[in-house]
Amino acid sequence: MHILITGGAGFIGSNLARHALDSGHEVRVLDDLSTGFRENLSGLDVDFHEGSLLDESAVSRAVVGVDSIVHLGALGSVPRSIHDPITSHHVNATGTLVLLDQARRADVTHAMCASSSSVYGMNPALPKSEREWVRPMSPYAVTKLATEQYTLAFQQSFGFETVAFRFFNVFGPGQRAGHVYAAVVPTWIDAMLRGEPVYVNGDGSNSRDFTFVETVCKVLLETSVRRVSHPEPVNLAFGTNTNLTELIQELSAISGITPDVQHRAPRAGDVPHSMANNEVLRSLFPDIAPTGLTEGLKQTLAWFESQSHLD
Repeated sequence: MHILITGGAGFIGSNLARHALDSGHEVRVLDDLSTGFRENLSGLDVDFHEGSLLDESAVSRAVVGVDSIVHLGALGSVPRSIHDPITSHHVNATGTLVLLDQARRADVTHAMCASSSSVYGMNPALPKSEREWVRPMSPYAVTKLATEQYTLAFQQSFGFETVAFRFFNVFGPGQRAGHVYAAVVPTWIDAMLRGEPVYVNGDGSNSRDFTFVETVCKVLLETSVRRVSHPEPVNLAFGTNTNLTELIQELSAISGITPDVQHRAPRAGDVPHSMANNEVLRSLFPDIAPTGLTEGLKQTLAWFESQSHLD
C-alpha cells in the first residue's frame, strides 16, 4: 500500500518510513525540514515532498494517490509553545485541518494523527484513561487536543476512518540531542557520553510512560494496513511509570557511567506524572508486544555510541 507520512524526516517519521519500506510498502513523505532532517531518510526509497502543512498546494500534491495518512508533522515541545504559542497553533492545529481537508478533496479516507499525553494536563488520575477529563497546561497540549479532535470530527462529519493516538514520551534511535527543545532521554544520554552534567528539572519525582519508537511504528503501520478506525482517542503506551530519578539510575546501569546530576527549577507547563491505561490499545492491537524500557535504552545508547565518530 501507499502511505503518506507527514513529518517523515523527523525522529518517529523516519523510523516509521524505514519500517514500512522493510515491510514492502510505498512511502511518501511530506516535511518542511523545520525540525526534521533530510539525512534521516538517507538511503531510503521514499517519495520526498518538501513543504509545509500550511501550504495547501503542497499538501494537495502530497495526498494524491495515497491509501493511508500517518500525520506526525508538528512543532513539538512544551517550552517551544510557551515561547511562541501562535506558531505552534498554526502548524499543529491549522496544519492538521488543512491536511484533513485536502485528503477529503482527494478522496483519501484513512488517516491517523499523533496527539499527546500532555492533553491530560492537570488531571491527576493514574493511569490515564481516554475517557478521563483533560485540562491542558501548555499551548502545545491545546494544539494536540485540537489535532486529535479535528481528526475524530472528520470521522463523524465525512465518514473518514481515523485514529487519534495519544503518544506518551516516545524515545529511541534517531532522536537527537543538542538543541534547546530536545527530549530527556537523548539529552541525558548525550550528556553522559560527553562527561557533562545531567540536568533535572525539579526534584526527579516527575514520572513518564516511556514508549520505544519501534513499538510505536509497529502500531502505526498495522493501523494503516488494517485500516483501523476508532471513534475516541487511543493511548499509545503500555502502562509503565518511571520517574526521572529511576531513569537516570537505569541509564547509569546500562552505560556504566555515573553522571553528575544537577537539579534545576521545575519547568512551566510540565505535567507531573503520566501513565497510560492501555486497555483500548490492547483491544485494537492484541498481538503487538512492547519493547521494555531497559532494552529500548540499550538500543538507544548503542545508536548514540555509533554516532559519536560523526561529531
